[in-house]
Amino acid sequence: MKFRITAALALTLAACSKSPAPPIREGAPENAVRMAMPEGEALPGIQDNASTPDWAASADGQSARFGHPGETPLVSVACRTGVLVVTRHAFAPIGAQALFALVGSDGILRLPVDATAIPGQRGYLWQGSLAADDARADVLGGAYTGTLPGAGMIKVSAGSAARDVVARCRSAAPTFAAEPVNPAQTAD
Repeated sequence: MKFRITAALALTLAACSKSPAPPIREGAPENAVRMAMPEGEALPGIQDNASTPDWAASADGQSARFGHPGETPLVSVACRTGVLVVTRHAFAPIGAQALFALVGSDGILRLPVDATAIPGQRGYLWQGSLAADDARADVLGGAYTGTLPGAGMIKVSAGSAARDVVARCRSAAPTFAAEPVNPAQTAD
């Protein structure tokens, strides 16, 4: 009988006691709970392997965007009166400035970018501009790696849509004709 009471008491105490607390990961919230993700379900913001980012041209051919179809682009290039406007669609703190480093087979471009409010977009995005006739703009049409502080690194594939925007913008850029030289002034 004494054994039964001891066993019952042990089971009762075991049921009432808490299991040891799992170790808290440094930097994690105090009441964080680790949960298993269902298999076969993609994590938010992570693309499945079936979708690859690519360039797409706008209907008017004045801009091109690189990203996954149907989602916010990663990078876009637009032509505004002979000036290429490059936007890195990543959050930018208000008033921030940085250099968007583009390194590709067609060259290197360190483009100054500013936190810019874009109509139709929430918050601020990184945006910079470059003269279309600048030789460094060639990097935009080829494959390149882009690095921006706080926005990480992206790998952009070459695309005809981006090359077409650069070419159209160069042809639409205003040209300044040199003043004609008077042959009488150049003769000695």
